[in-house]
Amino acid sequence: MKFKKILAALLASSLAIGALTGCGGSKKEAGKDGDVIKVGVFLPLTGDNAAGGELELRGIKLANKLHPKVMGKKVELVVADNKSDKAEAASVAARLIEKDKVKVIVGSYGSSLSMAAGNIVKEAKVPAVGTSCTNPQVTANNDYYFRACFIDPFQGTVMANYAFKKGAKKVAIIQEVSNDYAVGLAKFFKDAFEKLAGPGSVIETANYQTGDKDFSAILTNIKAKNPDAIFAPGNFTESALLVKQARQLGIKAPFLGGDTWETQEFIDVGGKDVEGVAFSTAFDREKATTPEAKKFLEEYVKEYKGEPSALSALAYDAYLIAINGIEKANSLDTVKIRDAIAATKDMEGVTGKTTLDKNGDPIKGAVIKTVKDGKFKYLDFVAPGK
Repeated sequence: MKFKKILAALLASSLAIGALTGCGGSKKEAGKDGDVIKVGVFLPLTGDNAAGGELELRGIKLANKLHPKVMGKKVELVVADNKSDKAEAASVAARLIEKDKVKVIVGSYGSSLSMAAGNIVKEAKVPAVGTSCTNPQVTANNDYYFRACFIDPFQGTVMANYAFKKGAKKVAIIQEVSNDYAVGLAKFFKDAFEKLAGPGSVIETANYQTGDKDFSAILTNIKAKNPDAIFAPGNFTESALLVKQARQLGIKAPFLGGDTWETQEFIDVGGKDVEGVAFSTAFDREKATTPEAKKFLEEYVKEYKGEPSALSALAYDAYLIAINGIEKANSLDTVKIRDAIAATKDMEGVTGKTTLDKNGDPIKGAVIKTVKDGKFKYLDFVAPGK
């Protein structure tokens, strides 16, 4: 189906979508269209993933504040809520392209949401830069989708190595089966762990659905199998409830997860029961060595009165990748912008220097963190390819 046919169908069902102008300024401030360059932002600002979307919006807004111009023109953010919904994500992406005439899109939190918009940006030939969407399928076979974050084959391997080095010989996996991110990450963890510990070392794989709140049945089954560790990739709310209920059942095995856990809501929901968990993420103050990272940290603390998460840092970098592409293209032709983004090499960002590979994925290391005394704490850093 051609883009215009897809677009017509999507727009017909999305007339009520409100694409809000972000900190780039109001329409009155923006003046004529030629005075500004519009960058679309599509994130889950309501729904199950809203906390993650809000953290990423902070990063994008801060990046726009510190880097407000490109090609001598003001960058106007056009912010739209994809409502943590796949169908809405596709509609929002179409609206940003057709109605708001954005030249590049930044987003989204959530691999499923980004993948839902994939064909839209590809057909329209408008590049998108993902923020924390780590599933490999986001950029696979799509020359118009890029990202600022590492991908799940690397993240899964990092956590499998961590579990094995900590002495785990048999592990269980509990995955949010309705979440593409969780299912993909679980698979890559399983493949990597079984290479280390041998076939059959993943002794159980249990599934739950997004929105579930009672995990007693699957946890009772896993407790009986006595795993050395439990890998549980999923959304921050469900994951925190899962760990909490496991501790209440007397399960003492360490819990491991992925980058979605780094939100305050994970700690708020899990409380003392999530103390000691370990998870992979993309950023920590201890590894913030670039001048851009130091500027980001200083300004973030001033702006938001707290420490930034990796989600904010990655979103900041996604914005930089987008406007750097526009600057290097020296054009508002979206195909030329795409080509310039694809050629990104050694771009200084908050999470390190960014070089995109042939798939549009960055070559980056991972940070491992834990929860200690109610706060996220740095444990280790794993270089790319390790």
